Amino acid sequence: MMIKILMVIFIGLASGLMVGAGFVAFLTVLGIIPRLTQLSKSLSMIQYYEWAVVLGVLVGVFASLRDPGLHISSYFLIPLGLTGGVFVGMLAAGLTEVVNVFPILAKRIRLDGQIIILIMAIVLGKIFGSIFQWLYFIHH
Repeated sequence: MMIKILMVIFIGLASGLMVGAGFVAFLTVLGIIPRLTQLSKSLSMIQYYEWAVVLGVLVGVFASLRDPGLHISSYFLIPLGLTGGVFVGMLAAGLTEVVNVFPILAKRIRLDGQIIILIMAIVLGKIFGSIFQWLYFIHH
């Protein structure tokens, strides 16, 4: 029985290290965080971005393993959700900027000179999709 528990611990730790190393390699090779600091004109705060990613991953892993119940006011959750959404959005924007997704997508759907329409469609789709999910799946 003890060998089985130790094996599960070892496999879980090895899997977590492998996924974490892949995530860090993904962010490092593509240079997402440095590009994100360039876009937001906050190059002097690059270490805070890096620590935010590391702490976010650690808190996310802890939360997924423990499934904690947060007994806090809804008024505190609104800015918490907004800041989390802004961070994820900025990270996604940095990723798309690094990979040059928008110019390639605009060329494929024949919107070469009108990338702003494409970006606004993505932004509005994300907003309405989030509102739909919140209204339908959360409060239904």
